[in-house]
Amino acid sequence: MTTLLPIIAIEFIPDPVHGGFTAHVPDIPAYGEGKTEEEALEDLKVGIQAFIEENGIDATLARLNSPTKLKTMNFGDLVSHG
Repeated sequence: MTTLLPIIAIEFIPDPVHGGFTAHVPDIPAYGEGKTEEEALEDLKVGIQAFIEENGIDATLARLNSPTKLKTMNFGDLVSHG
């Protein structure tokens, strides 16, 4: 019997100073870095595996939440201009 694993949100944070990306799973302290999003994702897999090895798969799965909807907006649209 195969256990269905959840769909998760992964945040890709660009580094405007040095270039590259940090990949992060908001629900667990797992990070990956790379010159591209793909490299950061591959590095993130290592971080997730290390977290699972330290905490166990059940504890890891218990921390994961369903992804929320993310929307990008211009910050100026959210603050008053007065």
